[in-house]
This record gives sequence, structure tokens and C-alpha cells, in this order.
Amino acid sequence: MSALVSIIPILLLFILMMGFKVPGYKSALITLGVTILLALFAAPAMGIIPEKYAEASIYGVTFWSVIEGLLKACFPIILIVICAIFSYNVLCETKEIETIKTQFIQLTADKGLLVLLLTWGFGGVLEGMAGFGTAVAIPAAILIGLGFKPMFSAVICLIANTVAVGFGAVGLPATTLANQVAVDGASHEMLCEVATFIIIQLSLMFYITPFLILMMTDRKKVMKNIAIALFVGTFSIITQFLCAHFLGPETPAILGSVAAIIAMLIYNKLFIHDENPSDEVIVEKKKFGTAKTLKAWSVYGLIIFFILVSSKIIPPMNELLKSTLVTKFNMPVVGNTFSFGWLSNAGLMIFLGAVIGGMIQGLSFGKLMRMLAKTTINLQKTALTICCLVALAMLMNNTGMTLAIATGLVALTGSAFPFFAPLIGSIGTFVTGSATSANILFGKLQAAAAGQLGLVNDATFFGVSGNETNWLAAANCAGSEGGKLLSPQSIAIATAACDMEGQDGEIMRKTLPFAIFWILMNGLMVFLGLHVF
Repeated sequence: MSALVSIIPILLLFILMMGFKVPGYKSALITLGVTILLALFAAPAMGIIPEKYAEASIYGVTFWSVIEGLLKACFPIILIVICAIFSYNVLCETKEIETIKTQFIQLTADKGLLVLLLTWGFGGVLEGMAGFGTAVAIPAAILIGLGFKPMFSAVICLIANTVAVGFGAVGLPATTLANQVAVDGASHEMLCEVATFIIIQLSLMFYITPFLILMMTDRKKVMKNIAIALFVGTFSIITQFLCAHFLGPETPAILGSVAAIIAMLIYNKLFIHDENPSDEVIVEKKKFGTAKTLKAWSVYGLIIFFILVSSKIIPPMNELLKSTLVTKFNMPVVGNTFSFGWLSNAGLMIFLGAVIGGMIQGLSFGKLMRMLAKTTINLQKTALTICCLVALAMLMNNTGMTLAIATGLVALTGSAFPFFAPLIGSIGTFVTGSATSANILFGKLQAAAAGQLGLVNDATFFGVSGNETNWLAAANCAGSEGGKLLSPQSIAIATAACDMEGQDGEIMRKTLPFAIFWILMNGLMVFLGLHVF
């Protein structure tokens, strides 16, 4: 009963957005209101309030959970979304986006390969370095600039932004998962093992996802699409497996996406010759000098540079930034601490890249600040949506509703639980919009379920040795990508990037079949790994 009542907010959000086509910000606001009522009256009555809040006022827990959610929504999620859209607006204002579009098109005469290059390749690099919606917002905006329809751009970027999610923001979700499962913090060996298991569980999607992207772009060339997907997927999975197995979770998405880009360029050089670009993206052939190219790419180039310099790839700089100008706020009643590093977040890196790059491209600082203000105002409904959803997620977590859903699923499925383990990660990501948050919510639950099922031994999965508990825990992170496809926060980012206000429900309807397929495939891989291979 507690699981059925707890799932009401998720079902309500689905029904409002997909059934009644209510705009995302209104759906999120209504759902948050209903969730507050459930937290105040239903959760205490069902006895699902976590033990640490047993003596606390339910009104205090509810209020401070919402406050915590609002803070986490603003810093860094909304900050990153605003800065990502701002960076694109800078390129539009300086007209340098036309140079970037032309150069992308001139890389290949094949429309499918062009879309794959932007979404799977460039988008994967952005997800691996920054995460938090950048891999959807920036490629989608570029696709629209190239002449693709907004709905196509939004949906295809959401589909492409899946495999890399578990290793987004320099491996943060996978690292968080391992630390949740480990008793005294994850060792380097455990980090590598969990990262490797995630790659294995996602292995089929390294081929299926590029194929789906290519088919959505051009359905007539099935054999060509199969060949490209196999070629690119093999480069990507080998690179990511080696990175995960030997280096850990920080680099698979970044280096794997770079490998995919290289594979695409190699394929284009070897096999794409006489095809003409689609009428949608025809541009005049031009040659650009080094100076012009560097100027056009200064915004994105500087964003990537700042993100890399501030990431864990350069530990001394990363530690310095993470320990300087950090705001910490202790939440009364709930007992959590909100922490935000003003110098270490991806939003600042995107902002610096956009501002410095914009000045290189000829805009004044004052003009850039006016553009930033205008961008912020235009995204106010998106910001409201994200605020409501993150507040809802924190409220469901702190009042025991999220745990009740997961526990109910464990009780319902029994020994078949491994098949459904990715679904739990998907639910967590759907509600929170973040694979990292989903791993925080359910990482320990997956490990506890493994203990209840007796999955605590060392074994070999598809030829790779490891612990059964870590294999099941990895399913939470692998499954989070399915939830990412449907997460209202991700969809809100896509609607903002594609200027599709009010079409959240339509985007969700289009991504739903892909999400269901993704979760089923992940469940099959996890189950087969435990019981067959």
C-alpha cells in the first residue's frame, strides 16, 4: 500500500504531461503541491518516514526538503542550463554559428553521419565533461541552426544522451554509486570494477543507440546505418571498456566519445564519397583559415578547456577550486548540508567560455551581460519546472516515498529482482533528473537487495571477474539512462534549447518507447550476467 501511494506523484506527472498535455511547468507545480499533501498526511500515516526523522516535525521535514530541492535546482542545474543556452546565443549574435554549421556539414556529405557526429560524438564529450543538460542543450541548438526541426532535434539529442550519462561530469554518477555501496569508501579497484560492469551492461546500446539515431535521420539506408553503427560502436565500446577497467569512471565518456568521433571521420574518409547533403542542410562550400576557425570555435573551445582544466583530470587544480569559495548551508530538521562551489561548477566554466569567447568574437562585456539577462528571463518557465521537480524529488526521498517504491518492487519481484534492478535506477533518475541523485537514493538499496538474495560472492560476468553485489549495484547506474530519457528535467532542458515551450508532453510521448526498450535491454543484460554468462 505504501508503494502504491508513494508512486502517485510519478503517475500524476505522467498523466498531466502525456494525457492532458499540461505544460511542464504547470504539471510540475501541481505535482509538487500534491506531493506536499502526501508528505504531510499520507507518509506519517503509513509509517514510512525514515527513522532519523521520527522525532522531527513533519512540517519541518517537508518545508526544509523543499528548500533543499530549490537550492539544488538553482545550483548548479539551472545555472548550467542558462549558461549553456547563453553560449549558443552568443554564437548566434556574432554569426559565428554559421561558420560552425558549415564546418560540421563539410566534415561529411552524409546527413545521418552529421547528426551522429553532433549528438553521439560531440554530445558525448559534453556529457562526459560537464553533464547537467549540456549534452542536450548545445547539440540540439546547433541541429536547429543547421535546419533540422525542433522536435527532431530535441528527441534525438535526448536519445543520444544516454550511454554517457553514467560517466557524466567526469564520472560523478559511477563514483557516487561505488561510494554508496562501499562500507568505508570505494577503493580504486572497486571504482574500476563498478565502471567496467556498467560498460558491460550497456554494451548492446553502444550499437543500438547509434543505429536508432541514424535510422531516425535517414530510414532509407538501412545497411549503411548498420555498418556505421557497428564501426562507431566498436571503437567507442573498446575505448570505454579499457578506460573503465584500467583508469576508472572519470574518462570513459570523454575518451569514448572522442574515439567515436575519430571513427566517424575515418568511416567518412573511407566510405562516404559522392553523396550530397540533404536539402535541409545545404550550404555553400567554403574554406576557412586557421584564424577564422579558432575565432568561431573560441566559445566552445574555451568551455571545453575550462571544464578539462577544472576537472579531476588535473587533480591539483580540481582540489584547489573545490576547496575555494564554497558555500555551505546546514539544513535544519532534515540535517543535510547544501554545498556549492562557486569556482568548481560546470556553470562557471561555460559562463567563462561564453564571455571570453564572445569578446574574442567582437561583443562588448556590457552587451554580453544584457544577453545573459535576456536569456535568463526567457528561461523562467524552464527554471520553475526544474525547481518544482528537484524539490519534489528531495521531498519524496526525505519522507520515505522513494524508498517505499523501491522496497515494494523488491518484495514484488523476489528472485527475478535482477531483471528489474535497472528499473529502480530509471525511477530514481526520472524523479530527480540526475543519475548521480538516483545512485544516492538507491545505491545502498541495490546492495541490500543483493544481500537478501544471497548475491555476495565473486563471479565472472561475460568473461570479467568481479563481485555479484557490485554487478547488481552497477545496474542502478546503467538503468538510470532509461529514466534520463523521460525525466521532466531533461525534457525541460530540451524544450528550452529548442524553443518548444509547452510541448514537454509531446516530447515525453516520443521518448517513452525508447525508454521502455532501454530499460528492458538493461534488465536482460543484468539478469543474463548473473544467471547465464
